[in-house]
Amino acid sequence: MAAPSGTMRAVLYDRYGGGAQGLKHAEVPIPSPSKGEVLIRMEATSVNQVDWRFQKGVAWPVMPRKFPFISGFDLAGEVVEVGAGVSEFKPGDKVVAINFPGGGGLAEYAVASASLTASRPPEVSAAQGVCIPIAAVTALRALQRAGVSLDPDAGDGTGRRMNVLVTAASGGVGHFAVQLARLGGHNVTATCGARNLGLVRELGADEALDYGTPEGAALRSPSGRKYDAVVHCAAAAVPWSVFRPALGAAGTVVDITPGFVAGATAVLQKLTFSRKRLVPLLVTPRKDEMELLVGMVKQGRLTAVIDSRYPLSRAQEGWANSMSDHATGKVVVEMGGPE
Repeated sequence: MAAPSGTMRAVLYDRYGGGAQGLKHAEVPIPSPSKGEVLIRMEATSVNQVDWRFQKGVAWPVMPRKFPFISGFDLAGEVVEVGAGVSEFKPGDKVVAINFPGGGGLAEYAVASASLTASRPPEVSAAQGVCIPIAAVTALRALQRAGVSLDPDAGDGTGRRMNVLVTAASGGVGHFAVQLARLGGHNVTATCGARNLGLVRELGADEALDYGTPEGAALRSPSGRKYDAVVHCAAAAVPWSVFRPALGAAGTVVDITPGFVAGATAVLQKLTFSRKRLVPLLVTPRKDEMELLVGMVKQGRLTAVIDSRYPLSRAQEGWANSMSDHATGKVVVEMGGPE
């Protein structure tokens, strides 16, 4: 397979702000893989909160490192060229990968480190696979940080089933967290909008709460359970005063979109030796985690719920959908798909 050369289609932005309307279509040079990298002919990428939060300037001036910037950190496609020192992949291999903070997924070709690239079996489509790197790995890591085991025979180390709460449970990270906690044999309570209550139950939630009701807003379990672990996926900040009465004696809340207040609360709890804890979580996915989760999708144990798919020519629509915070599951952009 000859290495591609010339230019490719890409969707990028050249300044902070602007939302979906700030995205531009352009012809840019096809990147070349450096040492330890692979060049991927892209089949799909996904739009995550981190994409448009960076565009908003939440990591200014660190990210993006320079403009124009091609977003898209989740990659799925076919290897077409390998850089020096890469022996585990060859042209023609189907893969999923993460390229953070470099991005590049909203284009026809992208590069990724071979050390952050995992093989994708035929049973896992590009659209399914591209949901794994950020969203599914974040769900996995959040549960682990809260002490929730995926081994159904392990429980919390004492053989006890844990009570796990997942907020925004029908979203990109939340729908994976519900499934993984259930696979671990735990009691799962999920909050979401009214229209998705049935979905989260199908994914494994024992209890489903509409966050638009007083009970849902207060995170009150219908059965009166106190939570040992909370995976907080909702973009909106929830005051510690809401979490605290819902937690067990040593309950842990893992916040996947932490802000300054969450960080300050976590520090204060450490200083006061509080048994109830808020843990801010920032995730850089690892290859072994992607391999584990791709394998679970292949086996049918884990389902990637896809809200919508857009061709590259309509990437702005997918971006706007993700920014609405109402997508059910993942928003996927496909290269070469129907226009």
